[in-house]
Amino acid sequence: MRKEDCFYLGKIVKKYSFKGEVLAKLDTDQPELYGKLDAIFLNLRNNLVPFFIEHSQFHKSELLRIKFEDVDDESDADAIMKSELYLPLELLPKLDGDKFYFHEVIGFTVEDKNHGTVGTITGINDSTAQALFEIDRNGTEILIPMNDEFIVNLDRDNKTILVDTPDGLIDLYL
Repeated sequence: MRKEDCFYLGKIVKKYSFKGEVLAKLDTDQPELYGKLDAIFLNLRNNLVPFFIEHSQFHKSELLRIKFEDVDDESDADAIMKSELYLPLELLPKLDGDKFYFHEVIGFTVEDKNHGTVGTITGINDSTAQALFEIDRNGTEILIPMNDEFIVNLDRDNKTILVDTPDGLIDLYL
């Protein structure tokens, strides 16, 4: 399985028991969707390796306690500590309306109510206080905050996002 075909679910953050159980912090708004998985991919030395789950349950609400097959003691658990967890993209719940996953809108065209076509989304920068659309306009990078008030419409069929940005925002880049 390739990382491009998967989504990041979370990370193993600590050992739970001497029997190899671990605690994982899930990066999701709906952790309950992932409480009863059969298998998951762990990123080990930049390879996604499938691990089968014997049992799992939520621990203190935000952590998922996992017992993997063939991870039977503390040294086995040490070997997978801090590993990132991934699942295939097809396991993501479908979103409708103007809600979207970051990976889903890469390649979409952004159109502004006042400026017309702005450019093509090349990435999402979520390392700032507010996530930003990274848009390429003929070699010029334009950053638009992913603010619900700016997004007017998301058209999955035509791969476009209509935005209504404040006066002067796009002009800063042109």
